[in-house]
Amino acid sequence: MPAANAAGDTTLQLQYEKKIEGNFSNFYTDNLGNIFLVIQKNQVKKLNQNFDSVAVFNNVRRYGDIYLLDVNNPLKIAVYYKDFTTLLVLDRYLNTRNTIDLRTAGIMQAKAVTQSYDNNYWVFDELDNAIKKIDDNGNVLLQSPDFRILFSEPYSPSKMIDADGLLYLYDEKKGWLVFDYYGTYKQHIDVPGWKDVHAENDNVSGHDSLYFYAHNRKTFSEIKVAANINFAQAVKIQRRLNRVFVLTADGLSVYRIM
Repeated sequence: MPAANAAGDTTLQLQYEKKIEGNFSNFYTDNLGNIFLVIQKNQVKKLNQNFDSVAVFNNVRRYGDIYLLDVNNPLKIAVYYKDFTTLLVLDRYLNTRNTIDLRTAGIMQAKAVTQSYDNNYWVFDELDNAIKKIDDNGNVLLQSPDFRILFSEPYSPSKMIDADGLLYLYDEKKGWLVFDYYGTYKQHIDVPGWKDVHAENDNVSGHDSLYFYAHNRKTFSEIKVAANINFAQAVKIQRRLNRVFVLTADGLSVYRIM
């Protein structure tokens, strides 16, 4: 992968650390260095920062395929099953503590779900075209205006992130939408085409087939960096703390940022 050569660009130097062999459909990492591996048969295995297995989630039969995990709260893991519009809430040992059927909140179709700062849940209701906040009992606590009224073009966010006192939604075709905690629209960041996006400390980040990107929503400055390794076979890439994690068909490779 070539280094970027525009002003301010650089090359990210990565050193191979470890490969976790296996047939994984997805993975997630948290701010404590834990890794959550989703095995093809919908089992979830939690590894600590030393790559030791510390917990396993085996409730794999009832709700079909796992659509996403939210691991931002290390004491409360959310597992979302899109086909059943159902959230399972797990403790840090991956034991089930609660089941939330979003259909009880009138939400029949959703692909973007995340935990909120106050231990509730944000959901983008695709049929109502609105952000909704629900509690552990499935009650709707807050609802944004209909996006069809707010915007002249349709949005279909696939990612929601609660960070910095704001709610970030990402549509791969149109970029970021930023809302406050009352569901009020604040900002659009026009950076479409990113994969495996993240938001933290007023920066939104992601990557394409060549570069990692970070964009500051306050200063509008953007950093673009290439890496010293080829990611052509990557299914998913995540940069977290001082590591870069790369999922391929035969396992999860871990690189340390030099």
